[in-house]
Amino acid sequence: MSDEVEPGFVRVRLDLSYDGSAFSGWAKQAGGRRTVQGEIEDALRTVTRSREVTYELTVAGRTDAGVHARGQVAHVDLPEGLWAEHREKLLKRLAGRLPKDVRVWSLREAPSGFNARFSAVWRRYAYRVTDNPGGVDPLLRSHVLWHDWPLDVGAMNEAARPLLGEHDFAAYCKKRDGATTIRTLQELSLARGADGVITATVRADAFCHNMVRSLIGALLFVGDGHRGPDWPGKVLAAGVRDSAVHVVRPHGLTLEEVGYPADELLAARNKEARNRRSLPGAGCC
Repeated sequence: MSDEVEPGFVRVRLDLSYDGSAFSGWAKQAGGRRTVQGEIEDALRTVTRSREVTYELTVAGRTDAGVHARGQVAHVDLPEGLWAEHREKLLKRLAGRLPKDVRVWSLREAPSGFNARFSAVWRRYAYRVTDNPGGVDPLLRSHVLWHDWPLDVGAMNEAARPLLGEHDFAAYCKKRDGATTIRTLQELSLARGADGVITATVRADAFCHNMVRSLIGALLFVGDGHRGPDWPGKVLAAGVRDSAVHVVRPHGLTLEEVGYPADELLAARNKEARNRRSLPGAGCC
């Protein structure tokens, strides 16, 4: 599949962040629901005086309703003349037009071969939870989950280790027709901060639907003693959804960063990421 920018257009990279609390996720939806994509595209249309023309964004990772982002990346293809006319003031104009729960931090012409989604080599999320008996700090309540059982971070890290590497994560994903659930989990680790908040760092080449929140749900069951450290690995090996694996609430989840290769490798990564994956030794069908 070709990803060449149309003649007369320029591809622009956007780096952005948002508080997902009041959004119905990233992607535009029918029915007038408020989404991050919709807000940015509306603001872009207004500040560039594009009238009825909407320049659609492609994003590195579509986040669900209630999920936040600190380091989200998107791209948009704009007419060369429009980009030349507005590029110097576009960032400040968007700041004046966008609602306060979404910010665009930079706009720049993307290198050749760049695609915000397919050129990415990893996405890093953080999930934050506290087991403080008193609950969550009110100033953090929209970004930290309260778990009302004491959590053993060591046991959770022990349980996380067998999940690392390339696997079929069907047991931890909401299945979508025609989509593979094979992913490479590069990092899954947890650490308790001085404030008592436990931050889980989750990094992979890509994620399937509900994967991060399902993994955290399984690890919480280990951390509070309801399951042994070997249980998440057994669920993974079974390859089917386990009703005991809870998809934790979205507000504790933040997309922290998206990684890309060097500019000269962007096009190759773009092409590679579009290929359907299979595990070594798996059949073709």
